[in-house]
Amino acid sequence: MKTNLTALVWIIMVVSVANAAPLEYKNGDFTTKISGYGNIGIIEPDFELEKGKFIGDWSARAQMTYDFNDTHRVGLVYSLDEKTVENDDAINDLFLLWQAKGYGRLEIGLTDSVAEKLGLGLPDVGGLRVNDDPLYYKRIKPDGVVISDATLDSGDGALRLNAVSAIKNGAQYGLSVAGFTSKYDVTIDGGIKIRRPNGKTKTAYSFGASFMNSPKNFSPSVYGPGVTADWRSQISAAVNVQYNSWVFAVTGRAIYDRNPIGVPSDGFIVGSGISYDLLKYSVSLMYSLSDTGVWQSDVDDFLNHVVVGSFRYKYSENVDGWMSIGVSTETPFVSAGLRITF
Repeated sequence: MKTNLTALVWIIMVVSVANAAPLEYKNGDFTTKISGYGNIGIIEPDFELEKGKFIGDWSARAQMTYDFNDTHRVGLVYSLDEKTVENDDAINDLFLLWQAKGYGRLEIGLTDSVAEKLGLGLPDVGGLRVNDDPLYYKRIKPDGVVISDATLDSGDGALRLNAVSAIKNGAQYGLSVAGFTSKYDVTIDGGIKIRRPNGKTKTAYSFGASFMNSPKNFSPSVYGPGVTADWRSQISAAVNVQYNSWVFAVTGRAIYDRNPIGVPSDGFIVGSGISYDLLKYSVSLMYSLSDTGVWQSDVDDFLNHVVVGSFRYKYSENVDGWMSIGVSTETPFVSAGLRITF
């Protein structure tokens, strides 16, 4: 199944790149779109050729909508990605939506929380997915448990209702509730994003919070252990500042598990980053610090530092070449690859 799905995604990308545009079909008030990306490359731990390992990553998303009028829209969204297939699942997103212009949007189904969707990440021009379960953790295993990224995550495998407002005065906020799963009783998430896009200096801020009651072997990360506890709470915050072609960012996330059983997986992660664009060239530099087990007095906490510098050259509208060099879990590495978007 994994091989067939991966092959299908790459066929879609080749067709899309050949047409230099996403796949889109309109018939009256019906619109269907297919979009996504594919990333293929290699990572060399310790800069040694004999240790070179393949890395692959992809995501595909299909959306069908119907416009009742200029104000109201309904639709269906389905998506699948490499991480989901790796977990032997066939659904990343599957939800119904209703959107009212000037008011906001409702989503019901299997999808990420509002707090995650309104979150901000670190600038990154490479192909290592540093803001969503980074690929270097897939090939360079840490000595202990790490919180892989600063984006608040409460999973996407339970029936969820998202309500998010329209953007007013630069602010957008929302609330989500999820349940009907064996992984927890209920989870409630809230988030807000504030944008200041005018002027020479543009800024954006995001804040998120989540409460999960009675998690049972719950793990939203492909590489992280499951947590069983009385409850789990999370908070996240991020700031992005753009000045001309420069982008600066600071992110943070804290997780607390009440009376956890097993290996501690709570703690905090903070990160900072910077990027610069010049014509077809882009560079970025990011740093993150993860500290797990810090709230547990009876165990030693585990510190993990990551530094990644990346370079990207945009061959065309749909094709980028990238290279990254960095240190993860005290192991230096170099990585390079090709990314195709559609």
